[in-house]
Amino acid sequence: MSAQTRPRIGVLALQGDVREHLAALEVTGAEAVAVRRETELAEVDGIVIPGGESTTMSHLLTVFDLFDPLRERLTAGLPAYGSCAGMIMLATTILDTRPDARHLDALDITVRRNAFGRQVESFETDLEFAGVTDAPGEAPMRAVFIRAPWVESIAPDVEVLARVPDGPAEGRIVAVRQGSVLATSFHPEVTGDRRVHRYFVDMVRTVGASSDG
Repeated sequence: MSAQTRPRIGVLALQGDVREHLAALEVTGAEAVAVRRETELAEVDGIVIPGGESTTMSHLLTVFDLFDPLRERLTAGLPAYGSCAGMIMLATTILDTRPDARHLDALDITVRRNAFGRQVESFETDLEFAGVTDAPGEAPMRAVFIRAPWVESIAPDVEVLARVPDGPAEGRIVAVRQGSVLATSFHPEVTGDRRVHRYFVDMVRTVGASSDG
């Protein structure tokens, strides 16, 4: 895949904001497809794991025989973006989860489920997002947190992209990147701000161009 190609990016379509992610990816230059089967997973250049409920998602991945194929493709370098529950699924260590929950071990981070509280404690704030809002003329990013996790700790090669700027959770990490894997605690698919999706589509293009080279 060349850097100019329209990448084919899947959205894991077992639970969560699937339609919203599909629409955001299409607007930002990708061919967006729903992924429910291993054959569909095999045909994508990148994957989005949407929000939802992480323990339910891990169960459904097993039921649909997708857990091991997805984990294998991630290990092989498939670019991935996880929002909210997707961040939890991609993490190596999860706090406050059920003992039978499975995760994909694609990001060397420790996350805490429902760290910001219950759904009634959902909130919005403006964030600075490294590589996006620090460009000339770019405004802060409005972030929506819904029963969101936060990142408790990271490995040395994990890049912090955004932190909560103020309030009781000031300084908490809410966006990270490690190689070709991106994750946010918040839901950019619900705000109409497509910059996180554009960032991810560009990541997928870059990985594809490197593979072609």
